[in-house]
Amino acid sequence: MSEHLLKDISSEMERLDADCIIFYGSETGTAESYATRLAADGRGRFGLEIVIANPAEYNFDRLDKLATDKIVVFVLATTGDGKPTENATNLFNSVAGEAPALLRLGNSPLQSLKFMIFGLGDSTHDHYNAMARSVNLALVRLGATRIGELGEGDDGEGTLEEDFLAWKERAWAALEHVRGLRQADPEHVYALDVVEQPHLGKDSGVVYAGEHNEQHLRGSVGGPFDSQNPSIAQVSEIRELFKSPDRNCLHLDVDITGSDLSYHTGDHAALWPMNPNEEVVRLLGALGLLDKQEKVIRIRPRLPMASLPPSPTTYGALFRHYLDICGPISRDLVAALAPFAPDATGRAEMVRLGSDKAKFAEEVTRPHMNLATLLNAVGRGMTWDKVPLPILIEGIPRLSPRYYSISSSSLEEPRNMSITAVVEARQVSRGRRFYGVATNYLLALKQARDGEARPLAMTYRIAGPRNELQGFKVLIHVRHSNFRLPASPLYPIIMVGPGTGVAPFRAFLRERVYQSFHGARVGPIMLFFGCRHPQQDFLYEEEFAGAKRRLGDGFRLITAFSREGSDKVYVQHRMKDMAAEINNLLLRGGHFYVCGDAANMAREVRSALAQIIA
Repeated sequence: MSEHLLKDISSEMERLDADCIIFYGSETGTAESYATRLAADGRGRFGLEIVIANPAEYNFDRLDKLATDKIVVFVLATTGDGKPTENATNLFNSVAGEAPALLRLGNSPLQSLKFMIFGLGDSTHDHYNAMARSVNLALVRLGATRIGELGEGDDGEGTLEEDFLAWKERAWAALEHVRGLRQADPEHVYALDVVEQPHLGKDSGVVYAGEHNEQHLRGSVGGPFDSQNPSIAQVSEIRELFKSPDRNCLHLDVDITGSDLSYHTGDHAALWPMNPNEEVVRLLGALGLLDKQEKVIRIRPRLPMASLPPSPTTYGALFRHYLDICGPISRDLVAALAPFAPDATGRAEMVRLGSDKAKFAEEVTRPHMNLATLLNAVGRGMTWDKVPLPILIEGIPRLSPRYYSISSSSLEEPRNMSITAVVEARQVSRGRRFYGVATNYLLALKQARDGEARPLAMTYRIAGPRNELQGFKVLIHVRHSNFRLPASPLYPIIMVGPGTGVAPFRAFLRERVYQSFHGARVGPIMLFFGCRHPQQDFLYEEEFAGAKRRLGDGFRLITAFSREGSDKVYVQHRMKDMAAEINNLLLRGGHFYVCGDAANMAREVRSALAQIIA
């Protein structure tokens, strides 16, 4: 956004008579969801007037003008390579960049600023919570005062949600002490109103049936394409790479010819799913809204909020396209729903789960219970028809894209993007299975495209709202990455990618093969690939054999099969077997890459590499 169009924070807060403004730096939507929940909590506890704001829309060079009684909160994610999210780049450059304009105002220009900050990070990455740490340090150096501690959530350890809840309690306590706040009436204070629109029908041209923005609603989709404006692209091929009784894997080719989409080898494809019919019906039924699913509603924020579902829309479209109803439930949402349980037994159960971290993890999180499943279990079949819709819109994250490493080379196929994904479907408790929303959507798309008749556990309206995806199309955009091949093809590369972690390395290898075919000299390539069994889930085996024929001794494929023999062999074991070769390539300027399970495999690979180079 042009600098002259950026909003002045002080003026905006005065205009809205706001006590607090929460800025979110979000890429996948989690930080945005946390900001929304934090605002709802602050309103409910203290009666604060809170604005939720996208930092890309604000000018941070005038933070010194903020009134002393205002509070600024930052909820900031860090990308995998330690950079700010796209929407927080302006904030980072203004506050923590190399030469922030605020420094020209002298020493401690922000001495009147009071702020709170929470970071979302992943401790398996080198730059854990770099964004929150950098902004926190920069603000303190500029004279600002932090209220409470710097909160750090760790997705790598799987504790992000509980880290946020624990920080939130301590942060509010600190603010209450510093500002002398008094607890408000505990009755929930809503930031928005939901009003039925009886004069509008679901087929009205102004009603959003699942479209992402006004361009899509008008049928005039155009770039630039990003997280606010996905492209509609044609699926040119979709096939199963393997199929076993408990799982299968898909390869998807998306034709981006004629669009403004472009990518570089190593980028991510952001695929927009929809919720399955079964889960939409289950939640509508639990809320007593099944007969009203086609009724039109309008969502009206009382103060600026994070991105709301577009409206007017319908109850059905809200739960099918706009809210992540299949995702994990937050403990504070469960607590907020307790007063609206259908009976005293249900209320007591929701209070118990909402207040007990260990029981919530055991009974809700680990079994992958979604909201509808929980409501039906706690309500014992009774409907939750007293639940105010604003609580759900504030408490359930927006349905966001799922990100996949692109497994094709932009040099070889600039107008085609490939995605490699394992279909998630696993037993999580007795009589219940968990289904990944996006991958099962792709499986339904494949079966419809191929005319397969085998029944699916989850079904989807794959034609999309108003048939905008008819003809086997998907909503997609590209997230650019710094995960890149060396600038010169002569540098050796060592890649570790078990399972679908091999996806970006298929792209790297295809690029090197393409360069070799067109006369370039390429450096040595070593790929460590692991799977369960060579006869079950060996991805791209024939392609790797073809690369070997082309590159000869310049390409080495080292495999690890965890269920082929009596001993479980993983990629880190094979790395140790090849320690001398790895070290030799690194000494020759080799680049080392790893992709896959960050919580377990990546740690083991990092440990093995440390031993090799010690």
